[in-house]
Amino acid sequence: MIRNLLAGLAACLAAAAAHADPIEYFQVDGIVYDDAIPAPEDIIGFGIGDRPVRPDQMVTYLTRLAELSDRISVETIGYSHEHRPIQFFVVTSAGNQSRIEDIRQAHLASLAPGAAPSGGPAIVWLNYGVHGAESAGMDAAIPTLYHLAAAQGPEIEDTLENAVILITAIFNPDGHARRVNHVETFGGEVPVTDPAHEQHTIWSEARTNHYWFDLNRQWLLQTQPESQAWLEQWHHWKPQVSADFHEMFTEATFYFHPGEPLRRNPLIPETARELTQAIADYHIRFLDSEARLYTSEEGFDNFYVGKGSTYPQVNGSLGILFEIGAARGGLIEAERGLVRHGENVRTHFRTSLTTIEGALSRRDDIAAYQRRFFADALDAGQRDSNRAYVFAAPGDPERFNLFVDLLDRHDIAVLSLRRDVQIGERTFRAGDAAIVRLDQPQYTMIRSIFDRVTEFEEDIFYDVSGWTLPLAYDLDYAPLGRNWSETIAGERLRPRETGSAPPARSQYGYVLSWTDYYAARSLYRFLDNDVRVRVATETVTIPVAGGPRTFSPGAIFIPLIGQDTGHDEIYRLVREAAESDGVATYAVVSGSTPGNTPDLGDRRGFRSIERPHVLILFDDGLSSNDAGEVWHLLDYRMNIPVTLRRKGEIGGLDWSRYTHLVIAGGGNARLSDSATERVQQWIREDGGVVIASRQGALMAQEAFLGREAEDSDDGEDADEEDAPDRRDYADLSLDDAEHIIGGAIFEGDLDPSHPIGFGYSDRFIALHRNMTETLERPEDNPFAVVVQYADEPLLSGYASDRRQEEIGGTPAVIAQRQGRGAVVLFADNPNFRGTFRGTEKMFLNAIFFARLISAPSGEY
Repeated sequence: MIRNLLAGLAACLAAAAAHADPIEYFQVDGIVYDDAIPAPEDIIGFGIGDRPVRPDQMVTYLTRLAELSDRISVETIGYSHEHRPIQFFVVTSAGNQSRIEDIRQAHLASLAPGAAPSGGPAIVWLNYGVHGAESAGMDAAIPTLYHLAAAQGPEIEDTLENAVILITAIFNPDGHARRVNHVETFGGEVPVTDPAHEQHTIWSEARTNHYWFDLNRQWLLQTQPESQAWLEQWHHWKPQVSADFHEMFTEATFYFHPGEPLRRNPLIPETARELTQAIADYHIRFLDSEARLYTSEEGFDNFYVGKGSTYPQVNGSLGILFEIGAARGGLIEAERGLVRHGENVRTHFRTSLTTIEGALSRRDDIAAYQRRFFADALDAGQRDSNRAYVFAAPGDPERFNLFVDLLDRHDIAVLSLRRDVQIGERTFRAGDAAIVRLDQPQYTMIRSIFDRVTEFEEDIFYDVSGWTLPLAYDLDYAPLGRNWSETIAGERLRPRETGSAPPARSQYGYVLSWTDYYAARSLYRFLDNDVRVRVATETVTIPVAGGPRTFSPGAIFIPLIGQDTGHDEIYRLVREAAESDGVATYAVVSGSTPGNTPDLGDRRGFRSIERPHVLILFDDGLSSNDAGEVWHLLDYRMNIPVTLRRKGEIGGLDWSRYTHLVIAGGGNARLSDSATERVQQWIREDGGVVIASRQGALMAQEAFLGREAEDSDDGEDADEEDAPDRRDYADLSLDDAEHIIGGAIFEGDLDPSHPIGFGYSDRFIALHRNMTETLERPEDNPFAVVVQYADEPLLSGYASDRRQEEIGGTPAVIAQRQGRGAVVLFADNPNFRGTFRGTEKMFLNAIFFARLISAPSGEY
């Protein structure tokens, strides 16, 4: 017994000792290191793997390296939501550092049509830490930069003379800080390797940024400050090779690109895969030398262009993904043995070096490939029969400007429209529309953003299959084709600062357009300052300074009479709505409206609304991504405060504080019986509004609108002749994926007269869809379906014929009165990744206008 105890203690002590790694563990054999360059333990007090490295400690250490080494320069390129710095390091020889801007300019000039090769250094980008839970993905930046600063000898001198290495550290400091806090909170003196230990459970919570966004989906979408900071630098340099370091589930070994051969975006040239494989040979050589397990062509695709390893590939670079089985808290048991954080860091560090080595070995080929990529793109754009795209956002110049800003971030040139263009039944007007020419080097990226793709070689997707962004932004857009003429293209447009001219002062009141993107922000500001407002429930023509103007339902009227707030303060808020939010604001000159429209004092045509108090549920089976997107929309974009509460902890809440309850999707959206009963009472008696999406909507339709749950077929009574035909087991993954909706975009028909449809200019609406279950049409209320899917709904992305048939014609959005309150259901996520700015308005309408919904009094 004593012998066993001593053996166990010795094993624990050995594990603890192995858990801490001084810099010698990471140093490359045969390389001499400069003693003047401090090791991590010299600055932060411990070695990599001993304990988690906080973002501030990393900043301190890496900044110190830059101060001490003439090979490294550093700048802060942005800040996270929690105001942590995002640092960008440029590493090359001291001689190159002295002329670094000349090198960058020469590299970019070499990409111009017909330009000669620059003959300059290879440009290699290494990004670490996009997912906060993936500790090795962040910490690998430390030994990498240490090695590049401290290594001595002809090999490193040659490397640095022939390469400029760009390192962003760290991509997601807020997520990493969350992980470190968790690991430290549940850590002890002796490592606990049991996977059930709480220290190892922080994965999804720390993966994301402050608002729970997955930043590795933001290369394309660009809604978060972290991704905006690093993408600006990426295009500032246009690197030739881009490496992206991650962790995955613990039982996995090590993965690196080129990836699944068949799951490649068709816009990516085959040559990119061949060159990536050439670099992979250097990873293989190192990994084989240490008898490591790995895989390089299974499990990960190159399809969705918004990821850190795929985005570079549609922008002329080689994108390389690295994934390693996570050590979670630092040291964890797995079937393949103990997984150790320090070892993971070392593997990422050494494959960082093999990435540089491989890139240099094919330096001329990679540079030639990048030049050819842009030359071929320009040539293809010149031959494309579409010639150019024209787009507009009628009635919403800020949404239009947001799309111009998005294209600008992707280095896509946007031109003004010089004269009106008629395409089919749509007129694109000069001054309100813009043009994207296809004959520009970013042609491949333009197609990535504008193309509607519905045919695929395979129907297995690691991420979404459809991301046509003009649809997500609810833009009017069309290819110009035969309508193209050089005479319609004007000057280049750049994104402008948000804002519009305020109106003159009024002695009667003011009107705000509800079609403007930030109208909800302005409206909440009025309500929060105790200003009484009224909303138009139908189209109305109002006498305003300059002449009568017609407003669509949702227009906000602020009367001056009956206010407790002074006229000066109201006008200040009106000016702020115009100047800060870009909302079109007008001075009213009379309450008498012309024609057959309600006067401003009409109680049916204009309804009062109250300030919302929003409660968002999260966790306990709800998707943090979905909940975070709501939080981000309301708090960050619209400046509407929200209360966040775990779903399992809503018992005992003072429900009188809240007007709205938001229930997002997730694997378990169901509330407890007592919570369901209390929410039902709150809706019917207190006038509460439930807004639910995806699985939350299915639950809410059953719990609050009386839909009966679908019976599950346990197969006992199934007719034997209905049993599926026998299939080979090898086909399992393909068959399982066949009827999954791969994050597609569907068409809906929207009722703009419904309060949830206020502010839309037409009935067409594009909606994100990845749910297979459908909402049921209300049997007793034909007015409750705000949006119905088209009979042939697929606009972009993958959905099998069976799923399209099942979903076509079903409700996409349902909103109906329940007692004094209301229930609003979205079949899918209207705020998907903060990018579907078109459907966001319906969600905001549910916040402000759901109580305007009337129940039908007749029988139907």
